[in-house]
Amino acid sequence: MKVSHPELPMNRIVPLILAVALFMEQMDSTVIATSLPAIAADLGVGPITLKLALTAYMVSLATFIPLSGWMADRFGAKRIFRLAILVFVAGSILCAVADSLLAFVVSRFLQGMGGAMMTPVARLVLVRSTSRSELVSAMALLTIPALVGPLAGPPLGGFITTYFSWHWIFLINVPVGIVGYILSGIYLPEIRAAAPPPLDWLGFFLSAVAASGTMFGLSVMSLPALPPAIGIVATVIGLVCGVLYVRHARRHPTPLLDLKLFRDSAFRAASIGGTLFRISIGAVPFLMPLMLQVGFGLTPFQSGLVTFTGAIGAITTKVIAKRVLTIAGFRTTLILASVFGAAFTFVNGLFTPTTPFWLIAGVLLIAGFVRSFFFTSVNALSFADIPDAEASKATSMSAVLQQISLAMGVAVAGAILEIETALTGSPLELRDFQIAFMVISAITLLAALPFLTMAKNAGASVSGHRMAGEEEETIAVK
Repeated sequence: MKVSHPELPMNRIVPLILAVALFMEQMDSTVIATSLPAIAADLGVGPITLKLALTAYMVSLATFIPLSGWMADRFGAKRIFRLAILVFVAGSILCAVADSLLAFVVSRFLQGMGGAMMTPVARLVLVRSTSRSELVSAMALLTIPALVGPLAGPPLGGFITTYFSWHWIFLINVPVGIVGYILSGIYLPEIRAAAPPPLDWLGFFLSAVAASGTMFGLSVMSLPALPPAIGIVATVIGLVCGVLYVRHARRHPTPLLDLKLFRDSAFRAASIGGTLFRISIGAVPFLMPLMLQVGFGLTPFQSGLVTFTGAIGAITTKVIAKRVLTIAGFRTTLILASVFGAAFTFVNGLFTPTTPFWLIAGVLLIAGFVRSFFFTSVNALSFADIPDAEASKATSMSAVLQQISLAMGVAVAGAILEIETALTGSPLELRDFQIAFMVISAITLLAALPFLTMAKNAGASVSGHRMAGEEEETIAVK
């Protein structure tokens, strides 16, 4: 069911409202990274221990994202999205007033609950309220906060902590959330699917443990606030529950995360290719600031300013995404974006302290453009051939895969650095980061493989791309 307002250009207003809310959520997931020492000092704990707050946020996301699609169908996507904003703002306020480690971790978990509903439900609202021909342009707007937020978070967090107080990192979410809540109430369409089947409770339990266990384990191994053994055990438990969920989903008539979605070739290619590419998205923001600080001797704020140039490249995608996809189609565009994404990730491994900062910024600028182009395309492709009735299931599945792949990116990057230091027996140095970037670039290149087997006209109803033969046939018919 699609609802539009006769007086307003919904295809522009709806994505902008959703994008602002998602920017708040995406930025907050990384904004505390540079502020951990200040927060830890106030709470009386060590910075490493406080990384449990980062882990709690990701575990909360992984736990509740599978539930988001069912809740949107059951109670209405607009209502759940607005509720998610309120939960996120409440968690932000509690984070700002927290006076102990336990209170801060619980508050971050509550924030994650809001974020878990906000991201997939926003994409669901967009898919159900936007015509297929406008989906690429709408997804371009929605992709920007996903890429800009993680890049803007560290420098903004460092600036606020340095010149104001870390509490404002969370308090600035309050006015943004209030505005988003009001505007979403006015402009978002009322979207209610047919009554969904009863909740698959066993599926929810297995998927929640699988996703959160994997996320928690990977986070602990990459950000060792706890002994690595705990991370390994949690990851194994998560993988076992994942296998059990697959068996359950094949037998259940209406599973929470429907594996039948992968029968659609476009959704399958977008999911596999997107997961591989997102490993780079998770790894690069982790590796680059560390390399600039450890290898180049920059301050956290300086390194944040350098990496932020990638956000500018991400914003420019909106201008030409639809036109390029109309000309080249999803298959060609995504293959080229994967190759160029891998190439620019590899180039990061060639930087040295003597490399001019304007050149580094230029490379990051183009890399941001390529990554944004990839995700605008792959997000639109995911829903190109999915019926509206299945859109809620597709958003939940996509969101789970995204969160796990981003965590895998950080974990893989951290593991590479750990292996390098173990082999050399010396502290981190520039060479370790260079090797890590080159390994990550090889993984990024693998993202092109799923699209090689995809039909050249896949997702044409969304991209508007038409093959030469089809155009001639259309002319002949006329």
